[in-house]
Amino acid sequence: SGMKKITDVEEGITGFVFSPDNKKVLFIKNVKVGEAIKDKHPDLPEASGRIVDNLMYKHWDSWVEEIPHTFVADFSDDKVSNIIDLLQDEPYEAPMLPFGGIEQLAWSPDGKTIAYTSRKKTGKEYAVSTNSDIFFYDVESGKTTNMTEGMMGYDVNPQFSPDGSKLAWQSMERDGYEADKNRLFVMDLATGDKTYVTENFDYNTDAFVWNTDNKTLYLVACVEAKTQLFSADIRSKQISPITKGKHDYASVALGNGKLIAKRHSMSQPDEIYSVELTNGQATEISFENKHILEQLTMGETEERWIETTDGKQMLTWVVYPPDFDSTKTYPALLYCQGGPQSTVSQFWSYRWNLQMMAANGYIVVAPNRRGLPGFGQEWNEQISGDYGGQNMKDYLSAIDALAQEPYVDETRLGCTGASYGGFSVYWLAGNHDKRFKAFLSHAGIFNLEAQYLETEEMWFANWDMGGPYWDKLNAVAQKTYATSPHRFVDKWDTPIMITHGELDYRILASQGMMAFNAAQLRGIPSRMLIFPDENHWISKPQNGILFQREFFRWFDQWLKPGGKANAQ
Repeated sequence: SGMKKITDVEEGITGFVFSPDNKKVLFIKNVKVGEAIKDKHPDLPEASGRIVDNLMYKHWDSWVEEIPHTFVADFSDDKVSNIIDLLQDEPYEAPMLPFGGIEQLAWSPDGKTIAYTSRKKTGKEYAVSTNSDIFFYDVESGKTTNMTEGMMGYDVNPQFSPDGSKLAWQSMERDGYEADKNRLFVMDLATGDKTYVTENFDYNTDAFVWNTDNKTLYLVACVEAKTQLFSADIRSKQISPITKGKHDYASVALGNGKLIAKRHSMSQPDEIYSVELTNGQATEISFENKHILEQLTMGETEERWIETTDGKQMLTWVVYPPDFDSTKTYPALLYCQGGPQSTVSQFWSYRWNLQMMAANGYIVVAPNRRGLPGFGQEWNEQISGDYGGQNMKDYLSAIDALAQEPYVDETRLGCTGASYGGFSVYWLAGNHDKRFKAFLSHAGIFNLEAQYLETEEMWFANWDMGGPYWDKLNAVAQKTYATSPHRFVDKWDTPIMITHGELDYRILASQGMMAFNAAQLRGIPSRMLIFPDENHWISKPQNGILFQREFFRWFDQWLKPGGKANAQ
């Protein structure tokens, strides 16, 4: 077949990149951390216990028993040799769990330096801090230097300029705030001078790539719920849009004088596009989904601006059924976004597919409530310490505006969401003034006090909830815990379905079980769908299909003619 195996690393590798001259290879491999029970008690090979002495012992969906390290090796004659662990005997991750990969590492063009991302902390310090740094590893001497010492937030994803004179990376300012503005920084490696390139641009840098001139970068940024490509001039800090339109660009690369980027919308999954630098003209170059899309009719996605209770304008996506007829009436679903700081952009999702909801006969209302990026930093930050506050009013403003339309049946409204969106569903279930006829919450927070101690990334709970619930003098924290959905169960009066994965260590399945038990004890029609083998997301194909079937079975039962609700 012409294929040849060139590494034989125990337990395999999870990513690799060759040096510019192809004489060395950088790769990621997991290493064991801590002492296993069978090492401590060799006479108990069947014992299954885990001994924990500090945080953070679980992350996302796994027990932290091994962590990724970065290795470098010589490469010649299709073989690797002289393998070196850049973090030999260090108990730190590089790249960082749970999602970091090869994008957190980079070779300098001359192959003499490796840049890597790591948060060099353990235990409680690790669990409460987002302060990662960019480190340089000198391949010749093995010496490591922290290049972002004194920068306190996330510093990630280093990229050397083509001539090797500069380093660009994404940086957040504040320690412990994972939804801080994602800034684009450039360092002059000769002088150490840093330039905050996106200082005058009130949006996150989601991805970036160097131009060949070493003076400009191309970046991906979400502005008003559409993710576009921009050029950034380092010296003037001028950010100029390249593309526009109702879609989201994702990763970006430079090739043959054009940008090569992934692009999707609510109506089309990812394809690869080539984009002209001068006028943003995009040409589709992959057609992976064409044969499937040709068999489907998508509904219209409308961008609508709705006034909030405090007089602001909020972008809300409205997705209509494919055969929409304005003379008929339709049930509507309010879609509550998770994150909590994660834009309702022109996203394509296989789990939360708004076109699929619309195709099943629902008008979908998806507001960019307070706390979502893409509308400036002030709008994004408004949610921290205000979980049951303005953003909940924003949801109700959106559904109330659509309920006034003649084609929306205001007696058949449903509400759904996941994660913070699931929290929103639980909260609205106790505060909706009989607007909704059915709820469905996935992986939601039901009890904020329990969540504070159950979640693994403690920095998140500290920042977004304002601190621990036992700190009685902390007004922000006390306000947050007073809005916990479990405190409003006495007002629950509407059928609710709850779904959750038991491998979810971000929001434990016990949160869903508490909500279901509360609904059952209150005598409210309720159903629970638990996945023993799923994390915060439902990602196994048949589980995904089961979720979609049960999702529509539930809402159809309560919101459609001939369903149970009408029989009652």
